[in-house]
Amino acid sequence: MDIILLERVAKLGQIGDVVSVKNGFARNFLLPQKKALRATKANMAVFEVQRKDIEANNLAAKSEAEAVVGKMINVSVILIRQAGESGQLFGSVSSRDIADALEANGYKVGKNQIILNRALKTLGLYDITVRLHAEVDISIIVNVARSTEEAEIQAAGGDIDADAESEEFAVEDFFENEEDADTALNPDANEEDASVVLEKSADEDEVNK
Repeated sequence: MDIILLERVAKLGQIGDVVSVKNGFARNFLLPQKKALRATKANMAVFEVQRKDIEANNLAAKSEAEAVVGKMINVSVILIRQAGESGQLFGSVSSRDIADALEANGYKVGKNQIILNRALKTLGLYDITVRLHAEVDISIIVNVARSTEEAEIQAAGGDIDADAESEEFAVEDFFENEEDADTALNPDANEEDASVVLEKSADEDEVNK
């Protein structure tokens, strides 16, 4: 299908360019989002009449987007999700989830502005692109973790599993002396010691008789 671009579209062209695209791409994306018009003679005539206004509106929208970018430097959002020991989420994180998290932090962004090629399905830090305008992008960090504490560890570059291991206690920590700890750690060995004592006691009884 031949279309007239009403804004810059990556890998396609600039405002006013007439390009050929697949029918599905035009019908499902470009036309519904008013990024393009069918390249009919009537539409081309209308576009030329409105071209200056379209370009002026695009420039104004671009300026607004650039102003928002100035307020979104080093933005990161935390998304708390349940996950297994391997880090696999019980579900996934979508563009809507990220948009909602940004809005909760005071940034109004539509889900269609979140450039997410696939849903996020594991814990971790993700560098995600937000397209505020056809010519204005910004990167944000999405921190997917099981808890706020884990999110802080990830943000600091720490290893969640390593931190969990550091919280494990040695058996000795729960006993007042080493002998008791040895008993807890080696019950079989202590049973053998007890049997030896019993055997010695039995031998002594025989001698005394």
